Amino acid sequence: MKYSSRMILWMLVSPFSLGWITAQPMEIELPERGLCAHRGAMATHPENTLLAFQAAIDQGAHMIEFDVHVTADKKLVIIHDDSVDRTTNGHGKVAEMTLAELKQLDAGNWMHTQYRGERIPTLSETLSMMPVNIWLNVHLKSTPGIGGLVAAEIAKHDRLHQSFLACNRAAAIEARNVEPTIKICNMERQSSNWDYVYATKEQSDDFIQLKGDITPIYKELTQYLKDNGIRINYFGTDDAEELSLLFEYGVAFPLVNNIEESISISTNLGIAPVTPIYRSKE
Repeated sequence: MKYSSRMILWMLVSPFSLGWITAQPMEIELPERGLCAHRGAMATHPENTLLAFQAAIDQGAHMIEFDVHVTADKKLVIIHDDSVDRTTNGHGKVAEMTLAELKQLDAGNWMHTQYRGERIPTLSETLSMMPVNIWLNVHLKSTPGIGGLVAAEIAKHDRLHQSFLACNRAAAIEARNVEPTIKICNMERQSSNWDYVYATKEQSDDFIQLKGDITPIYKELTQYLKDNGIRINYFGTDDAEELSLLFEYGVAFPLVNNIEESISISTNLGIAPVTPIYRSKE
């Protein structure tokens, strides 16, 4: 394997009954397989918001996927679309707005009035609220220079052990120039599944994200990938039969939109939800 899913972290543990704080080592084991909450709990909460991420964590998600854009003033924010039109009460391109302008927008009311006032989060805010024992699937949008900016932010937050960048080749090169140890999910999908698999291995990438029809060839693909230390995501389904088949074929992390319902499917397949472990305040 190219990397280990285990890591020793020094955590601050507070025995409140004794009123003191001490530093103790804890072994953090990341999930070998499970469900990836696509844009957080996006079926029940406004996507790519802290509310959606917390809901996914509360359900026991094994991985959380979110999308990163760069603002006009070179800040990193979490939003899927190039524009703010669909998921906020504003209008315009993310890349043409400053962080201050984006923070004025309502990113929750479009889904339901109970989410009114939810804001577009920054990457820093998102990383800070995450447990240390789940995977973070950080999907980069195509902006020159974004790879290096995101890699630096992940390193700053000491999240290299659990984060990987889902990105194109150009962004991956940028990221590794800044942080050589950053994990990469190859998103340069090829015309043939085997072409895509071979390219991922040749580039020494850590993850791959398959999609399309779930066919028996997946057994061959996943075995080859696992033999070469590459973790396997799949985009995407909430269907119980498809999820069961994906796990049977060796896919590690299917992306799901409705983590609240799908977590019961994976649990019934013997994949326990994650009990989150948090670092002391960052």
